[in-house]
Amino acid sequence: MSLGEETAAEARPDGKAGTSPKRTTGTAGGSPARPGGPTSSLGPAVTRARELALVAAGLATYPARMLPSFLIVGGARCGSTSMFIALSWHPAVFGAGQQKKHLNYFDDKYRRGMPWYQSHFPLKAHARMATRSAGLTPVAFEATPDYMYHPLAPERIARDLPGVKLLALVRDPVERAGSQHAYQVIDGYEKESFEKALELEDSRIAGEVERMVADPSYYSYNHQHFGYRARGHYADQLERLEKLVGRDRIHVIDSDDFFADPGPVYDQVIEFLGLPHRGHPPFGRHNARPRTPMPETVRTGLQEHFRPHDERLTAWLGHEPSWRR
Repeated sequence: MSLGEETAAEARPDGKAGTSPKRTTGTAGGSPARPGGPTSSLGPAVTRARELALVAAGLATYPARMLPSFLIVGGARCGSTSMFIALSWHPAVFGAGQQKKHLNYFDDKYRRGMPWYQSHFPLKAHARMATRSAGLTPVAFEATPDYMYHPLAPERIARDLPGVKLLALVRDPVERAGSQHAYQVIDGYEKESFEKALELEDSRIAGEVERMVADPSYYSYNHQHFGYRARGHYADQLERLEKLVGRDRIHVIDSDDFFADPGPVYDQVIEFLGLPHRGHPPFGRHNARPRTPMPETVRTGLQEHFRPHDERLTAWLGHEPSWRR
């Protein structure tokens, strides 16, 4: 299979497609689209052919394309889609083409190389043209919430995108674990109850990180899908990022604060990114999934598990996260 064919199939190992925001943030083959672009209603064969053409055009012109100035690196089920959509409405900000929120390059698709990655972003000249009248400097980004959790992605990001800024969203890890399980069940990745999945977690992911580090080409389905508690060990992940890129290039967003009062949290993100303020987007909660209430015994057990991790997170942040106030 050629690189273009693999790309058109959106070859994430589990076949999961990208998330589409409200507007198209860029096109691999030409000028970046602005708010309100329609999503494709074409059939699978036509869509595939269109994607092949866009990939080919992007690869042919990748040196003339943007690279991200910042990334949303996590965490999964912590509001990254809502933050992605909010930032996409800023007139200076451009995402990847084909309406993709996440490219999964630094975790699952690293073997494809930087030309493949860069081919997804808008042409520099077209982005400059789109922002010239507003006097803005365009910046690109993408949001792959697995980056913070993946054992190899942070080092790859630090090496390949020197100077990139990182946004990390965190959420009550108990609620995050329950939300992840509901998401996995709905999408068909998980067959067990939440209680059983927690019971199986350690055995399911045992040795997977070591195998991924030893063989960078190895994809771990279990590590990606079944780390319900492990993904909530935020301090471990932030400390690793800090060692690689420095504290000053990491901005942590408490998603509960963001959803409760999005304006000030959004303003802090814009300031961290060095972008000019251009008002607020129409905030919303996106990609939420329905789920049954968590049994109190399960909740209590998870709270006890996360207590030392939350204490380390508090020390790293310099203040308590929302779920401990």
